[in-house]
Amino acid sequence: MYLYNVTLQRPTTITCAIQGNFTGTKQQEIVVARGQKVLELLRPDPNTGKIVPVLSVEVFGVIRSLVAFRLTGASKDFIVVGSDSGRIVILEYKPAKNVFEKIHQETFGKSGCRRIVPGQYLAVDPKGRAVMIGAIEKQKLVYILNRDAAARLTISSPLEAHKSHTLVLAAIGVDVGFENPIFACLELDYEEADGDPTGEAAQTTQMTLTFYELDLGLNHVVRKYTEPLEEAANLLIAVPGGNDGPSGVLVCSENYITYKNFGEQQDVRSPIPRRRHDLDDPERGMIFVAFATHKTKSMFFVLAQTEQGDLFKITLGVEDDMVTEIRLKYFDTVPVATSMCVLKTGFLFVASEFGNHFLYQIAFLGDNDDEPEFSSAMQLEEGETFFYAPRPLRNLVQVDEMESLSPVLNCQIADLANEDTPQLYVACGRGPRSSLRVLRHGLEVSEMAVSELPGNPNAVWTVKRTVQDEFDSYIVVSFVNATLVLSIGETVEEVTDSGFLGTTPTLSCSQLGDDALIQVYPEGIRHVRADKRVNEWKTPGKRIIEKCAVNDRQVVIALTGRELVYFEMDPSGQLNEYTERKEMTSDIICMALGPVPASEQRSRFLAVGLADNTVRIISLDPSDTLQPLSMQALPAAAESLSILQLGGSADGQEAVGGNPLGTLFLNVGLQNGVLLRTVLDAVTGDLTDTRTRYLGSRAVKLFNVKMQGKDAVLCVSSRSWLSYAYQTRFHLTPLSYEVLEYASSFSSEQCPEGIVAIAQNTLRILALEKLGAVFNQQSVPLQFTPRQFVIDSVSNNIVVVESDHNALTDQTKQERKEQMAAEMLEAAGADEREAAQLMAEEFLTENLPDADFTAAKPGTSTWSSCVRLVNPIEGTSLQQIPLKQNEGAFSIALVEFGCRPDERFIVVGTATDLTLTPRQSSGGALHVFQLLEDGQKLEFLHQTPIDGVPMVLMPFQGRLLAGIDNMIRIYDLGKKKLLRKCENRSLPNFVVSLKTIGTRIFCGDVQESVFLLKYKGKENQILLMADDTLPKWVSSLCILDYNTVAVGDKFGTINVVRLPTDAGDNVEEDPTGNRALWDRGVLNGAGQKVEVICSYHIGDTVLSMQKTTLIPGGAEAITYTTLGGAVGTLMPFTSREDIDYFQHLEMYMRQEHPPLCGRDHLHYRSYYHPLRNVIDGDLCEQFNSLDHSKRKSIAEDLDREPSEVSKKLEDMRTRHAF
Repeated sequence: MYLYNVTLQRPTTITCAIQGNFTGTKQQEIVVARGQKVLELLRPDPNTGKIVPVLSVEVFGVIRSLVAFRLTGASKDFIVVGSDSGRIVILEYKPAKNVFEKIHQETFGKSGCRRIVPGQYLAVDPKGRAVMIGAIEKQKLVYILNRDAAARLTISSPLEAHKSHTLVLAAIGVDVGFENPIFACLELDYEEADGDPTGEAAQTTQMTLTFYELDLGLNHVVRKYTEPLEEAANLLIAVPGGNDGPSGVLVCSENYITYKNFGEQQDVRSPIPRRRHDLDDPERGMIFVAFATHKTKSMFFVLAQTEQGDLFKITLGVEDDMVTEIRLKYFDTVPVATSMCVLKTGFLFVASEFGNHFLYQIAFLGDNDDEPEFSSAMQLEEGETFFYAPRPLRNLVQVDEMESLSPVLNCQIADLANEDTPQLYVACGRGPRSSLRVLRHGLEVSEMAVSELPGNPNAVWTVKRTVQDEFDSYIVVSFVNATLVLSIGETVEEVTDSGFLGTTPTLSCSQLGDDALIQVYPEGIRHVRADKRVNEWKTPGKRIIEKCAVNDRQVVIALTGRELVYFEMDPSGQLNEYTERKEMTSDIICMALGPVPASEQRSRFLAVGLADNTVRIISLDPSDTLQPLSMQALPAAAESLSILQLGGSADGQEAVGGNPLGTLFLNVGLQNGVLLRTVLDAVTGDLTDTRTRYLGSRAVKLFNVKMQGKDAVLCVSSRSWLSYAYQTRFHLTPLSYEVLEYASSFSSEQCPEGIVAIAQNTLRILALEKLGAVFNQQSVPLQFTPRQFVIDSVSNNIVVVESDHNALTDQTKQERKEQMAAEMLEAAGADEREAAQLMAEEFLTENLPDADFTAAKPGTSTWSSCVRLVNPIEGTSLQQIPLKQNEGAFSIALVEFGCRPDERFIVVGTATDLTLTPRQSSGGALHVFQLLEDGQKLEFLHQTPIDGVPMVLMPFQGRLLAGIDNMIRIYDLGKKKLLRKCENRSLPNFVVSLKTIGTRIFCGDVQESVFLLKYKGKENQILLMADDTLPKWVSSLCILDYNTVAVGDKFGTINVVRLPTDAGDNVEEDPTGNRALWDRGVLNGAGQKVEVICSYHIGDTVLSMQKTTLIPGGAEAITYTTLGGAVGTLMPFTSREDIDYFQHLEMYMRQEHPPLCGRDHLHYRSYYHPLRNVIDGDLCEQFNSLDHSKRKSIAEDLDREPSEVSKKLEDMRTRHAF
């Protein structure tokens, strides 16, 4: 078995984000690491406030840290990447090619995420003179950065700053102006603790703040200064220095923030303020987890975020270059972030730890509001702190939201909405920001306007008055017997003075030349000049125009009798008919003209689709006008044609295939619902490299539209699709919208880039904003983290179990609030009673949503859970059943018990007072609910106490199969509780996954891989049949056939294991143990061992896998989702020839296009288990983004043309997925 891995959606979680001027212009961009393995450049648009992804690159490695730096006096930022490659890599973004280019790659250690190999921490001197790269333990290296005579970046040999027995928790570059660069590190020396068997030294070990100085004169690094810290710290914030501020660092520790600098500067220490009337555990400390610094010529401030998501604006009071106080002011509350960036345009980018990411506009700096400001100068007792009240956003305004699935905890693929294409139902998020999302393959469509028309129109166009106009002037709608002209302004209204003929249907209308308009109707052509003069050409005799094709300077019409008439515009703006006419051999069904190339008079090609199932290219060159150039036979009659230049780089950005002018394509929509895309040779007119794709059951109509300033094709069948070039790749993506009939580009002030379309008797204006997105999402908010869910196939509803550790149920929360309100009243004196009463009432009525302000954390071993019934099609929650406080729900199953046929039951597994490490609980329970009213309601039936944690439940042969701790049990339904029928206690640790096929049970253990058990019905026994030789920390299982199972593990590897063909199916109970002695096989355990047949490192924890088809008529593949929000698929190869072909392509790609961060591709895909029988489609697909010479050389090595390799890659992907 050989598999081909393709990522359908890249990870959406962001592990670190940096800002800088990476393009070299004044506009700031953001570079993020997604899921630690994808580097992405984002550009916030200062006008619209939308985040536009510019470039996304898979690095085939683990990005551990990122930092931006700029050489002194330069205007462009470089990116330094710390990864698991054992190398420091410096990248530069090249906007002309839209690529990250590797400037330097310096090797310093072994690969892999090791404790003593640098890469975990990066710190850069603010003046861009040096960079420090540090390991978690011992090693730190400093590189000096400079420029040579040609202004190229140079990097020195590494200078060591190692210290053994030292753990590093943070590193930062201190701003000291142009003095010797200084780096600050938080360090912990464990040498004494390591040699002390009593453990006392470990309790007294203090963390230290250490400054390292790079002496540029002597070219070495010294430990300049070190001082012990009172509290354990977690974060360092550099304070601007030189001419911008006092320099030094802010040390963030538990409950305190301290300013430190060397010299005569005294420490300035302030407590971290806490929320007033907080329901959190009072013993819980508060720390800052993320920060962003903003500085201008006159001032600077730091926005620091606590674990609860509250932002504080931190400023320093300075007198005589000495810091005298730290001032903190509550700013606003946003989701807890991994990274934050403040841009010069006033935007704040928040890369959320879990859930969607946000872009905010900073509307106010919070200087003039009534929010109290806390200062370190205020006198407080040791251990006391300041209090503030959180509130909705006041200083920030949310302007954009980037959807993120991370973390995906469970996913099931099914077509519950009867749309032919299955949807992905994804349980994602954490805590109160969780959601159940429905993912559909397609682009999200924003409906800008819908208006009804007096009848059913058959076509629509938009027209500009002159070439210079930025926006369209008219919308022209054609009916069966009339034409309606609407002018576009503040509103859209009908006009009669446009010069168009309104009493006839229209075949085509557009702008001609610089300032003229043209209307083609059945009886003739109407040419409206800028001064409203009208020239008309009437059809000869009783013949009518059946089809036409128009561009900026040319018109071709087809008259009845298969005759083509050609018109061209002369320099004076007059439309002249070519003397000869051309008669075709068959009826003309459709025509298309190519666009007029820049600085040319005409398009050289006319495409004509004929009834004899051919498309012909006809020359319009003056030397051989109307002479046929080439022909292509089609599998069915053509319905519509379009000639377009696609994939060019009009704006200096990327060009698909490396051709800056793009490629001329002929798109053919066939009557059987298939789209053909063929390359049209711009010189000879030959047709080559045909690609086909089935779009729908109706004939395909094609319309040219504009997307992000480039040409694209809208294909309308039983579903609408958009064909466009985006980030060096062609995309053909469906629109998630109802069926359209006709469409045209649309541009107005309110909607600069949209589509105007007709559907039945309505006119719609649509906008497509999220180009490049694979899925669009519909979301149902949840209260707690979703653990598992089941789909009821009868009602198509979903039942979800949600539970959160360290959380309170609504009832307990209210009880705690009432208790605190009573304490407030008790504490108040007689004269303060009235004020206390008002305060208590306000506190009880205050309702800050947990989704925005984070849920209270009362302490470990507290759990809150609920069971929820959801209608995913309408996106509504039908029923929510809360469980008791400290009862955590972990598993769910939908079971049809054999003793009660035609009734459906939901069984939920819970554990009470569960402590996670070491795992122990005061017991568990199986709750049984009955589905009533056709699956619209849940009714509690009974509860069965159990003696463990039920992590997985499954229906099995009309009974319930439960994995409880390290046991597998079978239960049947009783009247008062579930009845235990059979069990097996031979599993080593903890059952996390169960799958069944026939009488076989595949069981995933938390750390000992997969076990194969067999249920013998006659003897009522579950017997161990086979196990694995290698330990695997199982996170998900997926059965492929009777002997084969795919295993996803905690460390990001997918293995496919199979029972050998000679393995027997007969296992017997062995009470004496005699048989086991001679049948023990290898490594003890079961007598039979499974074999690993495929192994592949994904790079992210796989939490769900399913064998399914993703497209109608597609082949089956394994679709998986990961913790980081990625969706991918493993497709089986069907022929040996394909395997050899892709193996060779992958081999050449490894040589010609090594990964960006310096990791070896083969080693990365073999992180924990050697790569076996899986080909990396993500690497192969990077073939299309190589420059032309490299693609040509790889294709020659494969004895193919580059276009054939691209076609093969596209075919492989579209056979199984999208």
